[in-house]
Amino acid sequence: MRYAYYPGCSLTRSARAYAESTAAIVGPLGIELVEVEDWNCCGATEYIAINKSAAYALVGRNLALATSIEDVETLTAPCSACYLNLKKVDRYMGEYPDLNQRTNTALAAGGLSYEPGTLHVKHLLDVITEDIGVEVVAGSVSQPLAGIKLAPYYGCLIARPALDDEPAHDTEQPHNLDDLLTALGADVVDYPVKTNCCGGHMAQISASTAYGLIGKLIGAAAKAGADAIVTICPMCQLNLDAYQTQVNRHLGTKYKMPILYFTQMIGLAMGMKPADLGFGQEIVSGKPVLAKVGLPVHEPAGPTPKRRSRRNDPSLPMPGSRGER
Repeated sequence: MRYAYYPGCSLTRSARAYAESTAAIVGPLGIELVEVEDWNCCGATEYIAINKSAAYALVGRNLALATSIEDVETLTAPCSACYLNLKKVDRYMGEYPDLNQRTNTALAAGGLSYEPGTLHVKHLLDVITEDIGVEVVAGSVSQPLAGIKLAPYYGCLIARPALDDEPAHDTEQPHNLDDLLTALGADVVDYPVKTNCCGGHMAQISASTAYGLIGKLIGAAAKAGADAIVTICPMCQLNLDAYQTQVNRHLGTKYKMPILYFTQMIGLAMGMKPADLGFGQEIVSGKPVLAKVGLPVHEPAGPTPKRRSRRNDPSLPMPGSRGER
Protein backbone atom coordinates (compact mmCIF):
# COMPACT_ATOMS: atom_id res chain seq x y z
CA MET A 1 0.00 0.00 0.00
CA ARG A 2 1.42 3.34 -1.10
CA TYR A 3 1.24 6.50 1.01
CA ALA A 4 2.51 10.05 0.86
CA TYR A 5 4.70 10.47 3.93
CA TYR A 6 5.20 13.60 6.00
CA PRO A 7 7.90 12.81 8.60
CA GLY A 8 7.94 16.17 10.40
CA CYS A 9 10.87 17.96 11.99
CA SER A 10 11.26 15.84 15.12
CA LEU A 11 12.01 12.65 13.22
CA THR A 12 15.08 14.24 11.66
CA ARG A 13 16.56 15.09 15.09
CA SER A 14 15.30 14.19 18.56
CA ALA A 15 13.04 11.38 17.34
CA ARG A 16 15.46 9.58 15.04
CA ALA A 17 14.57 6.31 16.77
CA TYR A 18 11.01 6.80 15.57
CA ALA A 19 12.22 7.42 12.02
CA GLU A 20 14.54 4.42 12.05
CA SER A 21 12.00 2.02 13.49
CA THR A 22 9.32 3.24 11.07
CA ALA A 23 11.64 2.70 8.11
CA ALA A 24 12.46 -0.80 9.39
CA ILE A 25 8.90 -2.09 9.76
CA VAL A 26 6.94 -0.59 6.88
CA GLY A 27 8.40 -2.78 4.13
CA PRO A 28 7.66 -6.09 5.85
CA LEU A 29 4.11 -4.85 6.52
CA GLY A 30 3.57 -4.09 2.85
CA ILE A 31 3.64 -0.30 3.23
CA GLU A 32 5.44 2.02 0.82
CA LEU A 33 6.07 5.50 2.19
CA VAL A 34 6.90 8.20 -0.36
CA GLU A 35 8.31 11.22 1.43
CA VAL A 36 6.84 14.58 0.44
CA GLU A 37 9.57 16.42 -1.44
CA ASP A 38 10.72 19.72 0.07
CA TRP A 39 8.27 19.53 2.98
CA ASN A 40 8.38 22.24 5.62
CA CYS A 41 7.61 22.47 9.35
CA CYS A 42 3.93 22.20 10.24
CA GLY A 43 4.19 25.07 12.72
CA ALA A 44 3.82 22.79 15.73
CA THR A 45 1.31 24.02 18.30
CA GLU A 46 2.22 27.71 18.58
CA TYR A 47 2.20 29.33 15.15
CA ILE A 48 -1.53 29.17 14.58
CA ALA A 49 -1.97 31.34 17.69
CA ILE A 50 0.31 34.01 16.21
CA ASN A 51 -0.77 34.28 12.58
CA LYS A 52 -3.64 32.10 11.42
CA SER A 53 -3.35 32.82 7.70
CA ALA A 54 0.38 32.15 7.60
CA ALA A 55 -0.03 29.00 9.69
CA TYR A 56 -2.66 27.57 7.36
CA ALA A 57 -0.53 28.41 4.34
CA LEU A 58 2.45 26.69 5.97
CA VAL A 59 0.49 23.47 6.42
CA GLY A 60 -1.37 23.87 3.14
CA ARG A 61 1.94 23.90 1.30
CA ASN A 62 2.69 20.40 2.57
CA LEU A 63 -0.74 19.19 1.48
CA ALA A 64 -0.26 20.76 -1.95
CA LEU A 65 3.18 19.20 -2.38
CA ALA A 66 1.83 15.79 -1.37
CA THR A 67 -0.72 15.84 -4.18
CA SER A 68 2.12 15.67 -6.73
CA ILE A 69 2.97 12.12 -5.62
CA GLU A 70 1.45 9.65 -8.06
CA ASP A 71 -0.91 6.87 -7.07
CA VAL A 72 -1.57 7.97 -3.51
CA GLU A 73 -4.82 8.91 -1.82
CA THR A 74 -3.59 9.14 1.75
CA LEU A 75 -1.01 11.30 3.48
CA THR A 76 0.35 9.84 6.71
CA ALA A 77 2.32 11.44 9.54
CA PRO A 78 3.90 9.71 12.56
CA CYS A 79 3.78 12.85 14.73
CA SER A 80 0.46 13.58 16.43
CA ALA A 81 0.91 17.36 16.19
CA CYS A 82 1.77 17.16 12.49
CA TYR A 83 -1.15 14.81 11.92
CA LEU A 84 -3.57 17.15 13.68
CA ASN A 85 -2.38 20.22 11.77
CA LEU A 86 -2.59 18.48 8.40
CA LYS A 87 -6.01 17.04 9.19
CA LYS A 88 -7.33 20.32 10.56
CA VAL A 89 -6.20 22.43 7.62
CA ASP A 90 -7.64 19.97 5.09
CA ARG A 91 -11.01 19.92 6.86
CA TYR A 92 -11.31 23.61 7.70
CA MET A 93 -10.33 24.70 4.19
CA GLY A 94 -13.32 22.66 3.03
CA GLU A 95 -15.67 24.11 5.64
CA TYR A 96 -14.71 27.80 5.45
CA PRO A 97 -14.54 29.31 1.92
CA ASP A 98 -12.81 32.49 3.09
CA LEU A 99 -10.06 30.47 4.78
CA ASN A 100 -9.74 28.35 1.65
CA GLN A 101 -9.38 31.44 -0.52
CA ARG A 102 -6.79 33.09 1.72
CA THR A 103 -4.76 29.90 2.00
CA ASN A 104 -4.76 29.25 -1.73
CA THR A 105 -3.90 32.89 -2.46
CA ALA A 106 -0.80 32.43 -0.32
CA LEU A 107 0.02 29.10 -1.97
CA ALA A 108 -0.34 30.64 -5.43
CA ALA A 109 2.70 32.81 -4.71
CA GLY A 110 4.70 29.60 -4.87
CA GLY A 111 2.84 28.16 -7.81
CA LEU A 112 0.81 25.77 -5.66
CA SER A 113 -2.81 25.14 -4.76
CA TYR A 114 -4.74 22.63 -2.70
CA GLU A 115 -8.30 21.42 -3.09
CA PRO A 116 -9.56 20.26 0.32
CA GLY A 117 -10.49 16.60 0.40
CA THR A 118 -7.94 15.64 -2.24
CA LEU A 119 -5.98 13.67 0.33
CA HIS A 120 -7.08 11.57 3.27
CA VAL A 121 -4.85 12.39 6.24
CA LYS A 122 -4.09 9.56 8.69
CA HIS A 123 -1.76 9.02 11.61
CA LEU A 124 0.76 6.23 11.10
CA LEU A 125 -0.87 4.26 13.93
CA ASP A 126 -4.18 4.31 12.07
CA VAL A 127 -2.52 3.25 8.82
CA ILE A 128 -1.07 0.20 10.55
CA THR A 129 -4.08 -0.76 12.66
CA GLU A 130 -6.86 0.12 10.20
CA ASP A 131 -5.45 -0.16 6.66
CA ILE A 132 -3.00 -3.00 7.26
CA GLY A 133 -4.85 -4.53 10.20
CA VAL A 134 -3.87 -5.83 13.60
CA GLU A 135 -4.32 -9.39 12.36
CA VAL A 136 -1.72 -8.88 9.64
CA VAL A 137 0.72 -7.42 12.16
CA ALA A 138 0.09 -10.37 14.47
CA GLY A 139 0.92 -12.69 11.60
CA SER A 140 4.35 -11.07 11.23
CA VAL A 141 5.33 -11.69 14.87
CA SER A 142 8.26 -14.07 15.24
CA GLN A 143 9.42 -13.00 18.70
CA PRO A 144 6.36 -12.31 20.90
CA LEU A 145 6.79 -9.70 23.61
CA ALA A 146 5.65 -12.17 26.24
CA GLY A 147 6.10 -11.09 29.83
CA ILE A 148 6.52 -7.40 29.02
CA LYS A 149 3.95 -5.08 30.59
CA LEU A 150 3.33 -2.05 28.38
CA ALA A 151 1.30 1.09 29.01
CA PRO A 152 -0.12 2.46 25.74
CA TYR A 153 0.00 6.25 25.70
CA TYR A 154 -2.08 7.99 23.03
CA GLY A 155 -1.68 11.59 24.17
CA CYS A 156 -4.36 14.20 23.68
CA LEU A 157 -4.00 15.17 20.02
CA ILE A 158 -4.87 11.96 18.18
CA ALA A 159 -7.88 11.28 20.40
CA ARG A 160 -9.36 14.76 20.72
CA PRO A 161 -10.78 16.54 18.91
CA ALA A 162 -12.29 14.12 16.42
CA LEU A 163 -11.91 15.60 12.94
CA ASP A 164 -13.67 12.71 11.22
CA ASP A 165 -17.45 12.69 11.10
CA GLU A 166 -17.28 8.98 11.89
CA PRO A 167 -13.98 8.33 13.70
CA ALA A 168 -12.69 4.79 13.42
CA HIS A 169 -11.96 4.56 17.13
CA ASP A 170 -13.49 5.78 20.36
CA THR A 171 -12.07 9.24 20.95
CA GLU A 172 -12.61 9.00 24.70
CA GLN A 173 -11.39 5.44 25.18
CA PRO A 174 -9.24 4.56 22.15
CA HIS A 175 -8.06 0.97 22.00
CA ASN A 176 -6.25 0.49 18.69
CA LEU A 177 -2.81 0.86 20.29
CA ASP A 178 -3.91 -1.47 23.10
CA ASP A 179 -5.03 -4.03 20.50
CA LEU A 180 -1.79 -3.70 18.55
CA LEU A 181 0.44 -4.23 21.58
CA THR A 182 -1.67 -7.21 22.64
CA ALA A 183 -1.21 -8.69 19.16
CA LEU A 184 2.55 -8.36 19.64
CA GLY A 185 2.28 -10.63 22.67
CA ALA A 186 2.72 -7.95 25.35
CA ASP A 187 0.68 -7.62 28.51
CA VAL A 188 -1.18 -4.33 28.16
CA VAL A 189 -1.81 -2.51 31.42
CA ASP A 190 -4.90 -0.40 31.89
CA TYR A 191 -4.37 3.04 33.38
CA PRO A 192 -6.80 5.97 33.35
CA VAL A 193 -4.65 8.76 31.91
CA LYS A 194 -3.60 7.34 28.54
CA THR A 195 -5.20 10.25 26.64
CA ASN A 196 -4.06 12.96 29.05
CA CYS A 197 -1.82 15.76 27.78
CA CYS A 198 1.96 15.47 28.26
CA GLY A 199 2.21 19.25 28.52
CA GLY A 200 3.51 19.94 25.03
CA HIS A 201 5.94 22.85 25.31
CA MET A 202 4.78 23.69 28.83
CA ALA A 203 8.25 22.91 30.20
CA GLN A 204 9.42 26.10 28.47
CA ILE A 205 6.59 28.16 29.99
CA SER A 206 5.92 26.74 33.46
CA ALA A 207 8.28 23.96 34.46
CA SER A 208 6.41 23.06 37.64
CA THR A 209 3.15 22.65 35.70
CA ALA A 210 4.88 20.48 33.12
CA TYR A 211 6.51 18.27 35.74
CA GLY A 212 3.15 17.73 37.40
CA LEU A 213 1.54 16.61 34.13
CA ILE A 214 4.44 14.32 33.24
CA GLY A 215 4.65 12.90 36.75
CA LYS A 216 0.97 12.04 36.71
CA LEU A 217 1.37 10.04 33.49
CA ILE A 218 4.49 8.16 34.54
CA GLY A 219 3.16 7.59 38.04
CA ALA A 220 -0.07 6.06 36.79
CA ALA A 221 1.80 3.69 34.47
CA ALA A 222 4.23 2.73 37.23
CA LYS A 223 1.36 2.07 39.64
CA ALA A 224 -0.21 -0.20 37.03
CA GLY A 225 3.02 -2.21 36.90
CA ALA A 226 4.20 -1.15 33.44
CA ASP A 227 7.73 -1.96 32.31
CA ALA A 228 7.55 0.85 29.74
CA ILE A 229 5.25 3.46 28.26
CA VAL A 230 4.67 3.14 24.54
CA THR A 231 3.88 6.33 22.67
CA ILE A 232 2.89 7.42 19.18
CA CYS A 233 4.16 11.01 19.27
CA PRO A 234 7.72 12.43 19.36
CA MET A 235 6.73 15.36 21.59
CA CYS A 236 5.16 13.00 24.12
CA GLN A 237 8.20 10.74 24.02
CA LEU A 238 10.58 13.65 24.51
CA ASN A 239 8.69 15.11 27.45
CA LEU A 240 8.25 11.83 29.32
CA ASP A 241 11.79 10.67 28.60
CA ALA A 242 13.91 13.82 28.84
CA TYR A 243 12.26 15.35 31.91
CA GLN A 244 12.13 12.33 34.21
CA THR A 245 15.14 13.49 36.21
CA GLN A 246 13.55 16.90 36.75
CA VAL A 247 10.22 15.30 37.58
CA ASN A 248 11.86 13.06 40.17
CA ARG A 249 13.64 16.01 41.70
CA HIS A 250 10.48 18.13 41.71
CA LEU A 251 8.12 15.46 43.05
CA GLY A 252 10.52 13.44 45.17
CA THR A 253 9.98 10.32 43.05
CA LYS A 254 12.40 7.75 41.63
CA TYR A 255 10.88 6.90 38.27
CA LYS A 256 13.01 5.07 35.70
CA MET A 257 10.32 4.41 33.13
CA PRO A 258 11.49 3.75 29.54
CA ILE A 259 9.46 5.69 26.96
CA LEU A 260 9.45 3.84 23.66
CA TYR A 261 7.75 4.14 20.26
CA PHE A 262 5.10 1.72 19.08
CA THR A 263 7.10 1.15 15.91
CA GLN A 264 10.04 -0.06 18.00
CA MET A 265 7.80 -2.61 19.70
CA ILE A 266 6.51 -3.85 16.34
CA GLY A 267 10.08 -4.26 15.12
CA LEU A 268 11.12 -6.19 18.24
CA ALA A 269 8.18 -8.55 17.83
CA MET A 270 9.21 -9.07 14.20
CA GLY A 271 12.62 -10.23 15.41
CA MET A 272 14.54 -7.16 14.28
CA LYS A 273 17.76 -6.05 15.96
CA PRO A 274 17.34 -3.32 18.60
CA ALA A 275 20.11 -1.29 16.94
CA ASP A 276 18.06 -1.12 13.73
CA LEU A 277 15.08 0.20 15.69
CA GLY A 278 16.86 3.06 17.41
CA PHE A 279 17.24 1.46 20.83
CA GLY A 280 19.97 3.11 22.86
CA GLN A 281 18.95 6.62 21.79
CA GLU A 282 16.44 7.00 24.62
CA ILE A 283 17.49 8.83 27.81
CA VAL A 284 15.86 6.44 30.28
CA SER A 285 17.37 3.16 29.14
CA GLY A 286 15.20 0.56 27.44
CA LYS A 287 17.62 -2.21 28.48
CA PRO A 288 15.22 -3.70 31.06
CA VAL A 289 12.57 -4.13 28.36
CA LEU A 290 15.04 -5.75 25.98
CA ALA A 291 16.32 -8.02 28.74
CA LYS A 292 12.85 -9.48 29.16
CA VAL A 293 13.02 -10.83 25.62
CA GLY A 294 16.70 -11.74 25.93
CA LEU A 295 18.13 -8.99 23.73
CA PRO A 296 21.10 -6.63 24.24
CA VAL A 297 20.81 -2.92 23.59
CA HIS A 298 23.06 -1.23 21.07
CA GLU A 299 25.47 1.21 22.66
CA PRO A 300 26.22 4.21 20.42
CA ALA A 301 29.87 4.35 19.33
CA GLY A 302 32.09 7.18 20.51
CA PRO A 303 31.82 9.54 23.46
CA THR A 304 28.46 10.65 24.79
CA PRO A 305 27.76 14.19 23.53
CA LYS A 306 27.59 16.87 26.18
CA ARG A 307 24.15 18.23 26.93
CA ARG A 308 23.65 21.95 26.70
CA SER A 309 23.03 23.56 30.05
CA ARG A 310 19.62 25.01 30.66
CA ARG A 311 19.37 28.80 30.64
CA ASN A 312 18.93 30.53 33.95
CA ASP A 313 15.49 31.74 32.97
CA PRO A 314 12.92 29.39 34.54
CA SER A 315 10.45 30.04 31.74
CA LEU A 316 9.91 31.64 28.37
CA PRO A 317 7.27 34.24 27.58
CA MET A 318 4.04 33.35 25.85
CA PRO A 319 3.67 34.64 22.27
CA GLY A 320 2.72 38.31 22.19
CA SER A 321 -0.33 39.90 20.68
CA ARG A 322 1.31 40.74 17.39
CA GLY A 323 0.03 39.24 14.19
CA GLU A 324 -3.30 37.88 13.13
CA ARG A 325 -5.16 35.57 15.47
